Amino acid sequence: MVGRTAPTARTVLTGARVVLPTGVVEDGRVTVEGRHIVEAGAGGTATGGAQSGSGGPALDLTGHWIVPGFVDMHVHGGGGASFSAGTPEEALTVAHTHRRRGTTTLLASTVTGDLDDLARQAAALSELVEQGELAGVHFEGPFISPHRCGAHQPSLLRHPDPADVRKLVDAARGTAKMMTLAPELPGGLDSVRLLADSGVIAAVGHTDAAYEAALEAVEAGATVATHLFNAMPPLLHREPGPVAALLEDERVTIELINDGTHLHPAALRLAFRRAGADRVAFITDAMGAAGMSDGVYPLGPMEVEVIDGVARISSGPTAGSIAGSTLTLDRAFARAVTLDGLSVPEAVRALSATPAKVLGLDDRVGSLEAGKDADLVVLGEDFGLVGVMRRGEWVIDPEVG
Repeated sequence: MVGRTAPTARTVLTGARVVLPTGVVEDGRVTVEGRHIVEAGAGGTATGGAQSGSGGPALDLTGHWIVPGFVDMHVHGGGGASFSAGTPEEALTVAHTHRRRGTTTLLASTVTGDLDDLARQAAALSELVEQGELAGVHFEGPFISPHRCGAHQPSLLRHPDPADVRKLVDAARGTAKMMTLAPELPGGLDSVRLLADSGVIAAVGHTDAAYEAALEAVEAGATVATHLFNAMPPLLHREPGPVAALLEDERVTIELINDGTHLHPAALRLAFRRAGADRVAFITDAMGAAGMSDGVYPLGPMEVEVIDGVARISSGPTAGSIAGSTLTLDRAFARAVTLDGLSVPEAVRALSATPAKVLGLDDRVGSLEAGKDADLVVLGEDFGLVGVMRRGEWVIDPEVG
């Protein structure tokens, strides 16, 4: 049953494999009171609807997994809507689309546009952050390289002048969490320093930086690699470029798009094994077609055609470029553990704990621990999505016998 069921005073989930920060607990128990977890650990099964030993109705989830709600730090759209529209209605459509696929926390990522329009979008999105619907704003562009612009409109790109960077950060009214920029551009390193000093994550991406320039950005305060490998020079044996610099530095968290299109599985495994689950954040980079069928969709000022689930710019100077994805994080999770050889705890860290820590939200979300928000995902034996709870409220109520 899809919908929203009001949280009871106390609900107990029993019998499932529960993935905790310390590992997997067989036949585990998660107790929710209001919007918070009050207990997560070993327990035992109870019949559905019965009163559990912890008090309150119990739901027997034997044969299932319970994992933390997913955290997506890079997403542009979904459900036919886009954050770049700058309206509460479209933003909520995006948030609810991904929420129904297990993403209980997400940033609103913008796309390169006119500076004043981006400021307007940020101001509108900040209201939803303040209401708790979104976790913050991520500016991807316009301060990126014209040589690696991907699905961003080349005519709207500009150098990262710190004054312009400050304008966007201020427009978000304290809700700016991250900005992707190309540090090799004029003003790039000064802008990285400004962001770091302002408490905003500086992410290196859509960049043509050499190895040394990428290292300079990290020294200046950059801490995230925006969708590593994509929209940057390839890793070469004499010109290692930003991939090697960002991958080898322990201070940098690596974004990876695990949809089978953006990265060859071998490249993903290489990056994951080098960085480890504590430095990898799986993202969707999803655009409006996520959760929808093939067709034509807007992406900022661009038009995107989706064929067989792959989104590409349909016209103009960047026609044919991959334009984000149609991925949702439940699919990324299933792919990680069934095709990529990751363990379930590794996948949980990459989809929940690590991005939550990067965003400074790990005191509330990202793991199943007492005192944190009751954000969780129920998965079947085959890792298909069965239920989603956000802040103690079922978004998708699991139907189990």
